[in-house]
Amino acid sequence: MKHIWRIFSKDWKNITKNWVALILIGGLIILPSLYAWFNIKASWDPYSQTDQLPVAVVNEDTGATVRSTEIDVGNDIVEKLEENASFDWHMSEREDAMDKLRYGDYYAVIVIPENFSNRLGTVISDQPKKSEIEYYVNEKINAIAPKITEKGASVLVDQIASSFISEVNGTVAEIFNNLGMELENDLPDIKRFEDYVFKLEENLPEIHGLISDAYSDSKSAASIINDVQSLIPEAERTTDQGLETIDQTTAFINDAEKRLNELSPKVKEDLKTAQQTAEDVNAFLQDIQSINLNLSTVSEIKDGINERTSRSIQELENVEQILEQVKEQQQDNETDPDQNNEENSTVSQEAIDQALADIQTIKESLQTVQNDSNQIDSLLTEKQEEIDQTLSSLEEKSGQTAGRIDAFLKEYNEDIEPAVLEEVNKAEQTLNNARSILSEVQSTIPEVESILNNTEGNITEGQDILEYMLNEYPYINDKVNQMADRIRDIQGDADINDIIELLKNDPGAEQSFFEEPVKLNKNSLFPIDNYGTGLTPFYTVLSLWVGALLLVSLLSTDPVQMRGYRTYEQYFGKLATFVSIGVLQALVVTLGNLFVLHIGIAESVPFVLFGIGISFVFMTIVYTLVSVFGDVGKAGAIVMLVLQIAGSGGTYPVALLPEFFQMIHPFLPFSYAVDLMREAVGGIVGTRVERDLLFLAIFAAVFLGIGAFLKGPLQKGTNQLMKKSRESGLFH
Repeated sequence: MKHIWRIFSKDWKNITKNWVALILIGGLIILPSLYAWFNIKASWDPYSQTDQLPVAVVNEDTGATVRSTEIDVGNDIVEKLEENASFDWHMSEREDAMDKLRYGDYYAVIVIPENFSNRLGTVISDQPKKSEIEYYVNEKINAIAPKITEKGASVLVDQIASSFISEVNGTVAEIFNNLGMELENDLPDIKRFEDYVFKLEENLPEIHGLISDAYSDSKSAASIINDVQSLIPEAERTTDQGLETIDQTTAFINDAEKRLNELSPKVKEDLKTAQQTAEDVNAFLQDIQSINLNLSTVSEIKDGINERTSRSIQELENVEQILEQVKEQQQDNETDPDQNNEENSTVSQEAIDQALADIQTIKESLQTVQNDSNQIDSLLTEKQEEIDQTLSSLEEKSGQTAGRIDAFLKEYNEDIEPAVLEEVNKAEQTLNNARSILSEVQSTIPEVESILNNTEGNITEGQDILEYMLNEYPYINDKVNQMADRIRDIQGDADINDIIELLKNDPGAEQSFFEEPVKLNKNSLFPIDNYGTGLTPFYTVLSLWVGALLLVSLLSTDPVQMRGYRTYEQYFGKLATFVSIGVLQALVVTLGNLFVLHIGIAESVPFVLFGIGISFVFMTIVYTLVSVFGDVGKAGAIVMLVLQIAGSGGTYPVALLPEFFQMIHPFLPFSYAVDLMREAVGGIVGTRVERDLLFLAIFAAVFLGIGAFLKGPLQKGTNQLMKKSRESGLFH
């Protein structure tokens, strides 16, 4: 122990006595801290300086029209970027921007394509298309800048998406709110619709039956229409024949009327003649009553009576014949079914029949006179008195006959002829009406035929529709039943009033919600002020290892005078010198972090103490490697530095490191040293501190053991190796 102290104290005496050595040692004490300070300051808060990174924005968006509303999202983005200080934004044209990106004037270029707004507007269509933003970066300029600009571009996309989602959902929320209010207003109609569906479900079998019946009836109707269509030619022929018959009948009536008008004077004349004849007979009988009759006279009388009665009978028969013709014509013309016409015709026929009966009576009277005159011869010889009576009777009968003829003539003039003419006129009017009706029917037949053809087409079309409905009935039946079941399920699962309350909302609040549906409340268990503070543990630990390397590179690891000292005394004596300088290095870097850089350290005293302890462990490791293995040890210390920079997790999480570095991570002193300093910077967790101190102590113990027990056995070989390397003239 005495010898160890002697070596240590001698080294410090030499340092203090030699001002050059003092300056060099001072430089070795301060230099490692500069390495840490510069790196920490350079990494202090790089993301707060991104506003100095030039990034070009090319807006080629031509806008779009969505539901009669003009939108230009590209222009909106440009306006927002002009107010954004995240980067040094440059609004440029594509060609100029790409040239400057190629030459390194811009770190990145963001291009908003011409269809940007148009594609965003497709969100309301059946096939929405995503909008794209083109991002160009020159990665050879800097390793970190592309990542920063890419993050900025991603943030820009996220902001656009958030704003777009906010607007869309705000609109949707407003629609839902309006829908909820409309549903509330239409709630009675909805209830009625539910009842309609249930009623439809209940009546579907009856509807099916009605459709089936209608389909059957349509087939029957089609058959009936076909039958009617087949009768149309017959109707046309019958109508034509009816018109022809009416025309013929009218012509016949006109002819009969003409003949009646022609015969009427003759009838009157014959009646007058018959009347005159009867009067002549009466006068003749009056004349012969006072005459004494003899056979010759009687014969003359008889001949005169027969001549006159025969002429009267002939005239009456002519009248009777004419009346018979009129009666036949009247009967032939009874074609009008109208009741009044029938009654008038009956009256006319009764008058003619009465006239015929009267004429018959007159004829019979005249024939009686004629017969009685024939009896004169036989009566003449028998009874003169009876002859006289007979003549008186003849006179009386001839007078009555003359009166009857006179009455009949008067009846003919006043009743029969007017009645017959009136009936003829009525028959003519009836025939004219019938002809008008038949003409109208005849003109209507084409229209009826057209209607029947159209009706036949409509029935055919209706049959197709009914047949389609019958075929579709199973599908409709299933869907209506499904709808009814679905309504019942909904009624069981939720109340329509609850749905209305769910739809009704505050559109503004909904829009704000979807703009930021999840708000991140950051709760830092161990808050770190900035990026530089977060890197302080790593760079502080790194500076202590670098400080150890500088010492072993410039200072000798063996005493100047080695005789009289054992190898372990030489080892521990020089180790004390190196460790003491390392402690000074640790004090400078840790206190400088606190008071020069003003880093926010959660636990300042432990931070300094941990730095001293880590310096002791690092110095022990580096010194032992060089003291025991010489130049090989120096190379080993450098290799360990390289591996520990990458594998300690000082900058990137261990989980993100390649598998090799994850494997060696637990065996690196840096891993525990960086973690121990993080505890002091952020806040101490006792168990982690204990673990880190334990593993660092193990590293120190292992290398102290190597130095104490292997320096002597390996010293001869190490010295020869160093001598051989110096002989090359390349190593000192």
